[in-house]
Order: sequence, then structure tokens, then C-alpha cells
Amino acid sequence: MRTILNFNDSWQFAKPGEAPVPVTLPHTWNAVDGQDGGNDYWRGTAVYTKTFEKPALAVGSRCFIEFAGAAMTAEVSLNGHALVRHEGGYSTFRADLTDFLENENTLTVSVDNSANDRVYPQMADFTFYGGIYRDVNLIIVPEEHFELLKDGTPGIKVTPVVDLAKKEARVTVETWQCGGEEVVFEIETEGGILTKAAPAEGGHALAEFILENVHLWDGLDDPFLYTAAARLTKGSETCDCISARFGCREFHIDPNEGFFLNGRSYPLRGVSRHQDRIGLGNALTLKEHQEDMAVVRELGANTLRLAHYQHAQEFFDLCDENGIVVWAEIPYITRHMTNGKENALSQMRELITQCYNHPSIVCWGLSNEITASSQVTEELLADHRELNALAKRMDPTRPTVMAHAFMLEKDSPLIPIADLASYNLYFGWYLGELEQNDEFFDEYHRMFPDRVIGFSEYGADANPAFHSSRPDQGDYTEEYQCVYHEHILKCIEERPYLWATHVWNLFDFAADGRNEGGKDGQNQKGLVEFDHKTKKDAFYLYKAAWSREKFVHLCGKRYVDRAEAETQIKVYSNCGTVTLFVDGNEFGTASADRVFIFRVPISGEHTVKAVAGDLSDEMTVRRVEKMNPDYCFGGAGNVVNWFDQIEIDPAFFSIKDKFGALMANPGTSKVVGAIMAKASASRGEVAEGTKGNKALQQMMAGMSFESLLKKAGANVISPEQIRQINDMLQKVKKD
Repeated sequence: MRTILNFNDSWQFAKPGEAPVPVTLPHTWNAVDGQDGGNDYWRGTAVYTKTFEKPALAVGSRCFIEFAGAAMTAEVSLNGHALVRHEGGYSTFRADLTDFLENENTLTVSVDNSANDRVYPQMADFTFYGGIYRDVNLIIVPEEHFELLKDGTPGIKVTPVVDLAKKEARVTVETWQCGGEEVVFEIETEGGILTKAAPAEGGHALAEFILENVHLWDGLDDPFLYTAAARLTKGSETCDCISARFGCREFHIDPNEGFFLNGRSYPLRGVSRHQDRIGLGNALTLKEHQEDMAVVRELGANTLRLAHYQHAQEFFDLCDENGIVVWAEIPYITRHMTNGKENALSQMRELITQCYNHPSIVCWGLSNEITASSQVTEELLADHRELNALAKRMDPTRPTVMAHAFMLEKDSPLIPIADLASYNLYFGWYLGELEQNDEFFDEYHRMFPDRVIGFSEYGADANPAFHSSRPDQGDYTEEYQCVYHEHILKCIEERPYLWATHVWNLFDFAADGRNEGGKDGQNQKGLVEFDHKTKKDAFYLYKAAWSREKFVHLCGKRYVDRAEAETQIKVYSNCGTVTLFVDGNEFGTASADRVFIFRVPISGEHTVKAVAGDLSDEMTVRRVEKMNPDYCFGGAGNVVNWFDQIEIDPAFFSIKDKFGALMANPGTSKVVGAIMAKASASRGEVAEGTKGNKALQQMMAGMSFESLLKKAGANVISPEQIRQINDMLQKVKKD
């Protein structure tokens, strides 16, 4: 019978030229330098070694070693004998140790995360941690055993097909094995155990079952799981046993009405997740995965996009158990590599092979923002067609999907290759106006009413140390993140045709190339900080929209010092009615859908309490003479309140008008064009980056000139120059 031994302890780790140090797996060598900014974390080849005694093996038994994740390329040898080379940092792979085992053994694993032109990912907005960062196991099996080597297979594949009208499921169970005579299949049901046997011929066996009155895997409401087991036998002897949990569900996606689960409308509304954590990097244990799932459940999300690579099997299991619908993908991201096709295909084979049985997964992601630094060439299209064909061949029960960068034109030939499409849009954060998110999807849906479209990324960075009573795009305040998400949530709810929407991101994560927003080395678009514990205010907006757990939350608890005589107090709640108390006195009661706004006079230090039934939340605000400088991010994107002091006559053009309208008018285009040329010379991306790209040009045209000027920054165009520009525009009357 099969024996699995954890192999995480007593390793030695060494970088080139350094003495070995003891480590326990999971381990990454970039837990610190991959999170501190500067884009200077060490990428190279390091060596893990372990000495061990030969395990007890019965006659004919085989001993395999299993790596659940080693990033990015690993070469394994035993006692000087090369065993396996694996390229891809996020999937399971194994090697057979048996023929090279001695009484005393030295296992050597060289792990390489250095830059190259063939193993994905090589360019992306996250840290490419190096190390053996998931569990390692020894697997001891009899000579006759279920397959272990090919693409890291679990050896068993379960395909349920649900007939809702008949309330039944046809379940096909397959295994692959080395030797044996017969495979005995079992499915444990609520009414008993169903059993069938099939010959173990040609290394493959198959049985079909009908589950009557099938208990459906029904998302958050009832994520019921069955178990299928297989026993490999020879004569009267059982050689090996394996099992897999699975769920029976039916889903389909309508271009106008979105996602349906088990025959009912089930809008997919959720978040994306990166797997790393501050201080740990990507070297997580089951404990951290469970903590992350608890945050997902508190939020009330019903879907996760597991970006941008294959996540740990333990986390897929948690998604199955908790009814979370999953988008799973490979790290074919940002930059297409001519030499990377075979690696992309290999990573897709491993993703589908290893994750096929998870009922939570509903689609396979082919790529993410692959045109962000690559042109749409015939080679890129051909590689995507081949990836798509592979995924459909391996799994005809699930659709394929791609996430596209906002600058990819809506009529690109890349989009229809996959079954589904979603866009990553950041209008209202990096560039553009919030309303352009709404306009983008409305235009796409008008152009392609028969295509499925979703919203795969959207977000705004927020550092909870920064605050403003006048939040604005680019200020990194917690308050602007709330303004941003309030708009996007409304945008989503008004468009039921969006098949799935995913906030970017549930947690802040490491991107060592970033040095912005007061925290180096982090992307701060998370609803929760990098510790995976501290929740930003925007988290509670989505909790109010999605969670069934009643609560009340006062926004701005970290915004204590306020330099105004009257301040806005914002409350998020799903209770419908909230009463506010100031210094113990009832101030007012409001009824609203999620967002409750109160205007409260302040003169000193005040205790503010929000109450909804038996629920309450409390905070302190304090009137100060001047804005607390610690609340302000000092970068070029900071709020410039002098914009609000400029007088505007709406009958004439001004900086408030859209850039496209100003460029279209002969009386204003020269002024605006000259300013944009100056900004372009300073920053580069404003004019040069838009040449030849209709989508970018359309995005720029939809932005207010004021927004573009704020992005340029006062160091490029001074406040006095802005006033002069506006005065010139105000001399041109609108038609």
C-alpha cells in the first residue's frame, strides 16, 4: 500500500559562494529582498541538499519524491545521479529515487529563478520568488501502482456531467497505472457506496456511474463534495489506493445575463488573490491558506481569480469546501517569448492535469495582459490558438478565458480565440476618469452582443496611513480607494452581462519593482494589507454588498486629525438603517443601501459611534488647525487643491472639458497640444505611448484635461501656468 512521508525537515541551503545554512521547507530566499523595493532582489541558482537514510522498502516497492512547488526551474539529483529537470515554478512534479538509493543518501536540488527567455513568467507586476516554497514528500508505492510521474498527475480523473431535468449525474472515473490487473472504483454517496470494476489494460482504466437524486455542489449555499476512490488489484491483493473529491454542478454563461450555476442566475462577484505574505514571501503553510479563506468568506465573495499562476492544492481544496468559484490560470503574462511556447503548453498541461477534479474551477486562463509589452503578431496568435486547443482537448467541460490589458483594441483578433474574455481596466486610477469604465463595457457590449465579457481586474492603491477630506485620483488615500470602489461597484451592478468581476486585489502583495505610495516593494491595491489581517475601509464596502453577516463599520478610524469645521462621517453597513451618536448624543439616523453619509460639526476631540440594532462601531476624530502632514503622500500624484480655486464659465471651454473635445476644436487644440507636448517630453508616456493605438487614443480623449494636468504634476506644469491655460481656454466659446 501507499505511504506518504513529509520530507520538509533538515535541509541545507546555499547561495553561490556562501556556506550552507539549515532550513526547513517551505522556504524562499526572497522573503525579505523581494518585498523591500528597488527591483534588486536576488535572482539566481541556489542549492538545497538533504542527507537521509534509505527508507524501508518492501521487495519491488518504488520510492518517489514529490515537490509541490519549486520556483522557477529545478534540477534534482540523488547521490550524483541526475533525475529530473522541471521548468515552471507553480506546479507539482516528481522523480523516482528507487534505482539510485543507497544506505546513506544525498539529495541535491538546484533551484533557479534567474531571468531567461523560455520559462514563464519573466515580466509582471509581482515578485518572482525563488526557492522550494511548498511541501516536499516521499511517496512509497508497491511495484504495481497508480501513475505518479506524467505531468504531476494525481492518477485519478473524475468527470461529472449533470442533467438537471433528471436530477442525476453521469460520473466517469478514470485512472492511469503501472501494472496491476484490475481497478475497483467506488463512489461514496449519501445512500451508500457504489462499486464497479474495470480491467487495468494498457495503463488505463475507466468506469461510469449514475448518481440519482444527485446532491449538487451549489456554490456558497451548499458546496457538497463526493469522494471517488480506486483500488489497484492483482489477484486477491490490493496493490495501491488513491481517491479524489469531486462535486457535481452545471454551469453556463450567457452573453447578456452572465453566469448561471445549477440553472439559476449566479453573478460571480469577487476578488483576485496572490499567494504571498509579508515576511513569508510565498512559503506558506496550510495555516496561512486557511486564514486567507476566512477573509474571503468574511468578505462574502463567491469567486476568486487565482492569479497569475497555479496555486497550492491546499487552497484549491479550500475553494471546493467553501463553494468559491475559481478562475485558474498559467503565468503566460505581460511579455510573449518566442522561446516560451513549449513552457506555456507544459504549464497548461500540468495545471489541468493536477487541478481537473476541483469542482470550484470553472475556467482555464490562457494568458494575462499578454499585449502589455508585446504586439499582436501571428506568432502570438498561433501560440494562443495552440494553448486553447490543448485546454479544450484535455477538458471539454470547461471554457477557456483570457484577461486583456485595457489598451488592447476591442476588435483585436486575439480576443475571440478563448471562449470567454475579461478586461483589466484602471480608469480612475492610472489614467482616465471613473466613468470611462462604464463607457468601455457599454461600447464593447454594443459592438459584440454575442460575446461574453467580464471585469478581471480593477483597483486603486491605498496606504492606510494616508487620508484626505478631499480624496482624489493618485493620492493613495484610504478615502479615494473608497470613492473609486463605490463607483465601480455601482458600474458592475448596473451591468448584469458581466460574467465575472474580480477586484484587484484581495491582499496587498510584493512587487519589488514598485517604489510608490509610501511603501516600497508593494502593490497596495489590496482591500487588506500585506499582513493579510488589517482590513482597509473599502473591504467593508464589498462586505456590505456581498456578505450575509450583518455588521456596521465606521470609515476613517485611522483619519483622526481633521482640519475642517464640518467633517464627513461615512458608514458602511448592510443593515439598511444606521444611527450616529457624537459624544454620546444622538446626531441623526439615515437609511441607505450600504453607504451612509453624515456631515458632523467638529470643534475638539469627539467620540463618534455608529449603531444599527445591536451592532455598533466607534472611533475618535479631532479638530486640528492644519492638515496632519503624515496623512499626505508627497509624490507627484498627490492632490493639488488649487485646481478647485479656478473659476469656470461653463459656456466657454476650460480645463474641466474632455481632452478629445479640446483637441477637436480649432480654437483650443493648439494650446492643449502644446501643453501635452511639454508633458510628453517630461514623462514620455502621454503622447508617444498613444501613437498608433486606437484604444489608448480613445481613452485619452475621454479624460478631462484637468485629470491629465494633475497626472503631469506641478513639477512639470506649475499652478500659475494652469491658471493661464484655463484663462486662454475660457476665451473660446462652446458651440
